[in-house]
Amino acid sequence: MTRFRRRTCITLAVFLFIVCAVMMGLKSLRPETATFGNPFGLGLLPELQKVTALDTNPGSKMTSRQHPAEHADRVPSPRPGGLDTDLPAPNYDFHVFYYIWYGNPSFDGKYIHWNHEKLKHWDAKVASNYPTGKHNPPEDIGSNFYPELGLYSSRDPSVLDAHMKQMRSAAIGVISLSWYPPQMSDDSGIPAENLVPTILDIAQKYSLKVTFHIEPYRNRDDRSLHDDVKYIIDKYGEHPAFYKHKTRTGRSLPMFYIYDSYITPPDAWAKLFTASGSHTIRNTKYDAIFVALLVEEKHKFDIQRSGFDGIYTYFATNGFTYGSSHQHWQSLKDFCDSNNLIFIPSVGPGYIDTSIRPWNFKNTRNRINGKYYETALNAALLVRPSLISITSFNEWHEGTQIEAAVPKKNAEMKYEDYLPHKPNMYLELTRKWAEKYMKEKEQWLV
Repeated sequence: MTRFRRRTCITLAVFLFIVCAVMMGLKSLRPETATFGNPFGLGLLPELQKVTALDTNPGSKMTSRQHPAEHADRVPSPRPGGLDTDLPAPNYDFHVFYYIWYGNPSFDGKYIHWNHEKLKHWDAKVASNYPTGKHNPPEDIGSNFYPELGLYSSRDPSVLDAHMKQMRSAAIGVISLSWYPPQMSDDSGIPAENLVPTILDIAQKYSLKVTFHIEPYRNRDDRSLHDDVKYIIDKYGEHPAFYKHKTRTGRSLPMFYIYDSYITPPDAWAKLFTASGSHTIRNTKYDAIFVALLVEEKHKFDIQRSGFDGIYTYFATNGFTYGSSHQHWQSLKDFCDSNNLIFIPSVGPGYIDTSIRPWNFKNTRNRINGKYYETALNAALLVRPSLISITSFNEWHEGTQIEAAVPKKNAEMKYEDYLPHKPNMYLELTRKWAEKYMKEKEQWLV
């Protein structure tokens, strides 16, 4: 009996020694290399592991919902090294409208566009009821939302990098870049054409492509646009990030969106876009796919007569125009199919521009926690388009951005936000629908 007890004690002691040794070994493992993942099960709580663009500085205590004023116009440099392995494949049939007209004192000596003026109503009686003047950043800006990156400058390379990483995280493939000729800009901005080489280089880093959204600058017409196309193709056409669209005939051609194309008469456009035009661009080295903006229903006939290759609808306000109304997309798609045109519906997460048009409440479209955006995306997929455009990545003035935004309030203003969801909510929704679009498109081709 005594011998049995001694044997039992020895066995128990050996067992306890082995357990202790194993525990000490596990304790010595670094969390990132341990077989069982992060300690305390944090791997099961992805919310605790999310890092925002403002968290990339070592030692930062900032969360995605904190936004102190001292960081209002600063963005940390991106982390060195390769791209994140969890970035989805880019969907080159998803195009997003992108604006590079923002500036701040650090990079530009002053705020640009964040201080946008409050536009007057055309009716003097209505206008008298609303405030005028410019916004006063950093607390008061020309937007109903506040960007997670702060009041950035489009000239900050780290901002461009952060933007394109966001786009790629959303599975977007093509940037439709708002473009003005050299030395020209919108009324509130400064020339930015010299940023295009940097944008192309960073886009290439993220396997994105860049097309051009040509704005209605002063005196734009068929001849000046001819010069613009030659300039862009000659200067950027060989860059690996320069977007080319494969046509039904197998040709790969550049693509240009022409904003407010209806301002120029169809007969003038026909001189450039039809094969018999006096200064036609067709069947030359500068031939491309030109996409016109459709606002009214009658524009579809003007677009066809002009020699354009396609139609887009731009506005993110369902019901605002004929083209932006979801109920008309099927008939527009049918018209395009019958006339060998590309139909590109434009979807958006919502619309609110009362920061710069204080009187324009009737065109506000509430985001409804993402439901408005998903309704638009579903409406687009129902007509089986070859391409979908998103309005917008960062048109903050009109509240159509899918860029990450954070809650912010002060004594005078409480900004809209994406709560109860995360700042990157609309990027995640875009990724979801980009992947859904790719899967459905495979079925359309069967």
